[in-house]
This record gives sequence, structure tokens and C-alpha cells, in this order.
Amino acid sequence: MSSANQLPELEAGWVCLHCGCSLEAGKMMASYLGNSFPGDLMRCPQCGVTLVSEELALGKMAEVERALEDK
Repeated sequence: MSSANQLPELEAGWVCLHCGCSLEAGKMMASYLGNSFPGDLMRCPQCGVTLVSEELALGKMAEVERALEDK
């Protein structure tokens, strides 16, 4: 039931706590210490609140954070 606009690991019907809208998958830019990197994240179409999965936060984002702080 996956489509090109959904993230398989997060398509379990996440809802924005602020608006009550269903989150939608989409491309966005994350930034840290002045550096930006693209990613597919779940986001509220109304208020823009973004869901960062634990896997992403502790995986790729943590790697990027360590690499940037070591510079």
C-alpha cells in the first residue's frame, strides 16, 4: 500500500498533535551548524511540524552531527 509519497517505516497514520492533520511524507532540508542535507520526512501539511524518527535521529543525523562537530 506504499506510494512514492510515503515512507514505509512511518506510514502507520501519524497525526499532528497541534493540528490533528495526518502527516504527509515529503522532501525537506535539515540543517545543523550551518550545513544542510536533504531527506524524506513526515510533516504536517498545515503547520509544518516535522516528525524525525528515532532511527533517523540516532542514525544518520547523529553521524552528521559527529562529523560536523569534529571539524
